[in-house]
Amino acid sequence: MSSKNHRRKRRRRLTIAVLPSMVTLLNLIAGFAAIHFTARGMNDPERLWLQKPELTFFAAAAYMIFLGMVADALDGRIARLSRNTSSFGGQLDSLADIVSFGVAPAFLSLRVVESSLQNIGPVSPVFGSLPGRLLWLGSVLYVCCAALRLARFNVENDDHEESAHLTFQGLPSPAAAAVLASLVLLHGDLVPELRDSGASKIATFFADVITYILPFITVGMGLLMVSRIRYPHIANQYVRGRKPFGSIVASVIIMLLLIWKLQLTLAIGSMTFAFSGAFQWAWHYQKNWRRQHTENVPEHTSQT
Repeated sequence: MSSKNHRRKRRRRLTIAVLPSMVTLLNLIAGFAAIHFTARGMNDPERLWLQKPELTFFAAAAYMIFLGMVADALDGRIARLSRNTSSFGGQLDSLADIVSFGVAPAFLSLRVVESSLQNIGPVSPVFGSLPGRLLWLGSVLYVCCAALRLARFNVENDDHEESAHLTFQGLPSPAAAAVLASLVLLHGDLVPELRDSGASKIATFFADVITYILPFITVGMGLLMVSRIRYPHIANQYVRGRKPFGSIVASVIIMLLLIWKLQLTLAIGSMTFAFSGAFQWAWHYQKNWRRQHTENVPEHTSQT
């Protein structure tokens, strides 16, 4: 009887949900494709992918990261709809996320900046230039923070707690990756468009701004991922269930903006979401500090 139960448990352990796992693996494949396209773009940054005028290898890598986000959003939904949620699926999802939203965006950010800042600073035969070393350290910090963020989520996430499905502690790794990927897309779309329109000086200005802020944004996204700042779960809070009529109007406006200017809308939307939590935390911290400081100040009575 015990051997029969053992065989039954073994068969149950080996049984996995195929469809959600395949969607999760699509996320992993998209992340690997992003790394591949990034490496190709570093060898020839101006080379076009599939001869499409506005799509370089760096842009293709950024789009692969967004494809991974779509797969990451779908696999959990499919698992819940089919009632096939499992610990195996959660662990596989985290392994795919560390590639698609940890390694791939960090590598993309590093290579984009390096391709724009070649031959800068004294070069060491072992470690390269000083800016190159700092860029590398910033990207490594981002990858480590993404791994810590995902490990902490696996440990602290409670499937049975309602609040766990409404907010995140720390910036979600897909949102952090979206910021880096959208800036790369904006760099590859806005700068050539301005240059073609004759505004070469403005194009150079925007290219320099994006190039120089991207390393700091990479470090900032990494720190936000391991922070304790609360971020809303957009799908569960603003999309799921019945919402006011204004939510439909806002959704239509966002869709029209994506159709009109995809790269710019993605950059503004992702950066707004990422920094909104930090600004809100800073506002509440300053407000609480002022309140405590005011309460602790002793009252001075004037002597007459």
